[in-house]
Amino acid sequence: MKSIKVLIIGAGKGGSSILRFFLKQKAIRIVGVSDINLNAPAIKIALENNIPVFSDFKKMLFEKRNETDVIIEATGLLSVQEELKRLKPNRVSVLEAEAASLMMTIIEENLHLYKVKETEELLQTILNSAQEGIQVVDKDGKIVYINKAFTNITKIPPEERINKSVFQVSPDGALCEVLRTGKPVFGKPNIVKGSNIEVVSNASPIIVNGKITGAVVIFRDVTDMKRILKKLNEREELIKNLKGSINNLTAAKYTFDDLIGENPVFKESISIAKKAAEADTTVLLTGESGTGKELFAHAIHNYSFRKNKPFIRINCAAIPPNLLESELFGYEKGAFTGAIERKIGKFELADGGTIFLDEIGDMDTNLQAKILRVLQEKEIERLGGSKPVRINVRVIAATNRNLIDMIRQGNFREDLFYRLNVLNISIPPLRERINDIPKLAERIMMKLNQKSGKKIVRISNDALKSLMAYSWPGNVRELENVLERAITLADSDVIDDNLIRPYLKPDIHKNDEEDILPLDEVEKRVIESALKKYGTSLPAKKKIAEKLNISLATLYNKLKKYRLNYKI
Repeated sequence: MKSIKVLIIGAGKGGSSILRFFLKQKAIRIVGVSDINLNAPAIKIALENNIPVFSDFKKMLFEKRNETDVIIEATGLLSVQEELKRLKPNRVSVLEAEAASLMMTIIEENLHLYKVKETEELLQTILNSAQEGIQVVDKDGKIVYINKAFTNITKIPPEERINKSVFQVSPDGALCEVLRTGKPVFGKPNIVKGSNIEVVSNASPIIVNGKITGAVVIFRDVTDMKRILKKLNEREELIKNLKGSINNLTAAKYTFDDLIGENPVFKESISIAKKAAEADTTVLLTGESGTGKELFAHAIHNYSFRKNKPFIRINCAAIPPNLLESELFGYEKGAFTGAIERKIGKFELADGGTIFLDEIGDMDTNLQAKILRVLQEKEIERLGGSKPVRINVRVIAATNRNLIDMIRQGNFREDLFYRLNVLNISIPPLRERINDIPKLAERIMMKLNQKSGKKIVRISNDALKSLMAYSWPGNVRELENVLERAITLADSDVIDDNLIRPYLKPDIHKNDEEDILPLDEVEKRVIESALKKYGTSLPAKKKIAEKLNISLATLYNKLKKYRLNYKI
């Protein structure tokens, strides 16, 4: 007897069942099995039986095109079914595994090898093992079979379907469309009548001797799938935002051990900061630029019970006002043009931990009102959002500006000032703690040695005298910059005075007050003093230009000329 040569596409559960069945039939020879997963069950069975396997079904079709009679399509994928229609030879029959009754009919008509009872048992086994719902109708539309998955998915018992007309119970379904047109239907969405289950269906006619004897539909429940996909999309949005903010979710770097100084005022500031940390209260850090306000903020966080939670820093002066609100509070998808996904703000990222609002004196007054609400209500609202989000965040703010003067000028909210100023920690400038310079310089040198790979042992006495004679308008930050330049240029393990003095201003020497300064130096100092008094924001620069009786453009030119860009 001539054997029928069969290809099987899809080596999953359904494909493996078909393969096992066909291996028992003498009149059937399996000439190839394909699946993109070479660890699939039917692939292993095929290898055990010396049957060729393929990861690409198109390659298998090409190589086996001259020795194939029937193709079993067991993936259920619409894309595969469409490719088969295009690629298969005209003489080759394609049998979809979902239409199991059709498959068994073909086997009966062509092989005459199966008894009716054995065929029915096989069909029951295959159909009831499927996780997809299956329903079969005769040519008149009477429902003759439903599998267990149908009932599990729809919660509709068999007696409410068997022997009923499909035209009555599901007039808009895929089966009715197949019976009306005589053509297969793929990927048809539908809600099962009698339930709220949304499904996607594939249906095919059952053809015997060229006549339609019925139809079979196979469907998948997409209700839970849609719900899961929605949750996954929400998680993906959250993950993207967290990835984008990962650099902000670092632990605080510094502790009180990093605050070097024996000056009584400085030590008192540290003492107050420790008490503030333990009290978990709002803190306002004040002091000139470069005095170490951020170090204090880190140390307070690390000394508090929140130390294992996020420490989020944001510079209010570095972000344009129109962007700062979304940075702080985040926004919902579609809140404005370009908001293609939800963004988590800094306050939410800091939940459970500390948020450090640096340069808060430069914040727009409208945004100040929203910060006040956060402090009062302990909740934020994303831009475009309708529901408040509860947060548990400790706020530390810092400024180098005189907030009392700003309140008088109408540039800072008085109510916000009192909310922030629960504990005010004023950090003294370096010129008021000159005796701390040797220890500070020693600690800074250790850090810079590690950074540069050098081994600078000490600072010469003359160099140290020059450092201690200087007024340090840039405070500790300026000291660190001067030492970094000196270490970079040093040719020995000692920093000499010639590496220090060229980078300090003329007022190093005690008789400098008697010297006549160049006009450029006087102008530079006046501008520096104005920046220190009014700040570096655009409104502040306009005020400075007005006070100096120059245009704003001229002021910017002078800032560039005197290399004050770093303070812009």
